[in-house]
Amino acid sequence: MEKVRVRIYGQEYVISGEQSREHIMKVAGYVDSKMREIERVAKGGQTSILAVLSAVNVADEYFNTLERIEELNKSKEKLEKDVEHYIQMWEEAKKSFLQYKEDAQAVSLKKETLKNSLSEKEQEVDELRTKLAEAEVKAQKELETEMKKALDRLKEVEGNYFDLQMENVQLKSELERLRRA
Repeated sequence: MEKVRVRIYGQEYVISGEQSREHIMKVAGYVDSKMREIERVAKGGQTSILAVLSAVNVADEYFNTLERIEELNKSKEKLEKDVEHYIQMWEEAKKSFLQYKEDAQAVSLKKETLKNSLSEKEQEVDELRTKLAEAEVKAQKELETEMKKALDRLKEVEGNYFDLQMENVQLKSELERLRRA
């Protein structure tokens, strides 16, 4: 487990995680940049408000990513249906071709032309199947990458939320101590 000391919005934190030091620092840098970005818009805002707004922005990005994944899944399903339709059309065309071949057996030259055409079509189907398999693998990898990014963002938001809760508890304790004093 990696422990990394980072600075987010002027506050130093020690973050532990399974990811590499570079990854943890990248995440912390992202959170810091989000808080500073929001600070530029909401000048003079309290740190807790900036943190919540940053968390909302990150959650928005997360849900947008989920929507994009859903769109990619729908697109993939449509492509799969299209390929299935074309394969069915190909099978029907192949059956028709075979019937035609039986009817045209008397013409030797025509028969050779039809055989060559069939061979080319089968090669095209194999190429289409190969492309489909490649597209499915690529779509799956993209989906996994997007899911991993979304989960990483969610973990980051959860960590920030926990840190904010801890800071809130500390501030309340300090406020209560100051009131008593």
